[in-house]
Amino acid sequence: MKASRIAAVGALAGSAVLLLSGPAFAHVSVAAEGTAAKGGYATVNFKVPNERDDARTTKIEVNFPTDHPLASAQPEAIPGWKIQVTKATLDKPVELHGEQIDEAVSKITWTATGDGIAAGFFQKFPVSIGQLPENTDELVFKAIQTYSNKEVVRWIEVPQDGQEEPENPAPVLALSAASDDHHGSSGASTASDESKDADDAEAASKETTAAPADSSDTTARVLGIVGIVVGAAGVAYGVLAGRRRTDA
Repeated sequence: MKASRIAAVGALAGSAVLLLSGPAFAHVSVAAEGTAAKGGYATVNFKVPNERDDARTTKIEVNFPTDHPLASAQPEAIPGWKIQVTKATLDKPVELHGEQIDEAVSKITWTATGDGIAAGFFQKFPVSIGQLPENTDELVFKAIQTYSNKEVVRWIEVPQDGQEEPENPAPVLALSAASDDHHGSSGASTASDESKDADDAEAASKETTAAPADSSDTTARVLGIVGIVVGAAGVAYGVLAGRRRTDA
């Protein structure tokens, strides 16, 4: 009896832990594909889970930071979703590739044209962004999630260091240290790699071309040796045959 009570209490405690910890793992988040280096460009995914059993996610709005504006933000086309990119005039222009940019993306809205995100599923919304700021370690993107039953969840609370995670945390993108030449190094590296690949391909081509000649030469040598052996065997047989006749 005592053992069964302990088991029941343990089961209830475990269920409580799961219920309390569930929401912490099921919020809108953002993560980079690879790295998001300061001063460079990155492709990020906004991950949107459906937390409701009786409704679908039909709309997601992501607000871009105004304190660190991004001049470029290009969302990837997603079947079943209409995408709207909203821009706003900047209070202070930013420089991008030597040009002064006076507007930046302020919000991207994805609206489902089909069923949206069903219960028990999530959807990723990729966006290419840049040029990433160099004077901060993170970017905060406040998001608003709308369900098919008209319920709205605002993921806008900014997490604070040393404090517990808020109930509806805003997506935060961590930025890594800046590379020496930002995205320019990628082009140089690519060119070098292409040159190396071309040299390797040429060498492989030469080896392939030379292979038949080497093979033919080896075959000729083998046939020559076989011929010599057969000839020597024939001479030896003739000598032995002559001796036998002489002895007879």
